[in-house]
Amino acid sequence: MKHPQIPLDYLTTFRTFVQQKVILSDAEWQHTASLLDCITIPTETLLLREGQICTSLYFLNEGLVRFFVIGADGKETTKFFTLKHQLFTSQQSFSTQSPAREQIETLEDSSFLVLSYTALQDLYHKIPQWHIFIRRVLQEVNSMTEKIYMDSITITAEERYRKMLLEEPEIMLRAPLKHIASYLGITPESLSRIRKKIAGE
Repeated sequence: MKHPQIPLDYLTTFRTFVQQKVILSDAEWQHTASLLDCITIPTETLLLREGQICTSLYFLNEGLVRFFVIGADGKETTKFFTLKHQLFTSQQSFSTQSPAREQIETLEDSSFLVLSYTALQDLYHKIPQWHIFIRRVLQEVNSMTEKIYMDSITITAEERYRKMLLEEPEIMLRAPLKHIASYLGITPESLSRIRKKIAGE
């Protein structure tokens, strides 16, 4: 049974997301929904700090989120962005319940469905399909992470920027330029030059 505070459209969207990968019976879905919480977080709020243990799996209903790390020099490097209707967590920290090496921040006012680590263990125990679902999500995440890494070492920042314009235009419109520059591994000044070059073409 769904929690009364969770909007029905959020639950419907999440069920659709889940059932693109596995099929749950109505009873299995009702049990899954009973374990979900819904939270709203203001912009520029840390969902996770380095050193904390990540205890939640998130499904982004509305908003924009970024993952980043802080180097020894104190410099932030954006790893990637998450748009709505995506499932995310700090993968290593969540799966091993160990301190996170990354941070997760909202870039806009954002709302989430949240499944706790304890709740996921309950689902694993009672609904075998959840093992398959998580495995398929992880395969997609690992493939995406590998693609981002390969792009970062095989094509130029300008080529990556052009690719983002085609494949992820929402991020380009909504994320602060300093974070896009960080994601591309360049300075904001270099990003400004690339943007001016492309605008002049």
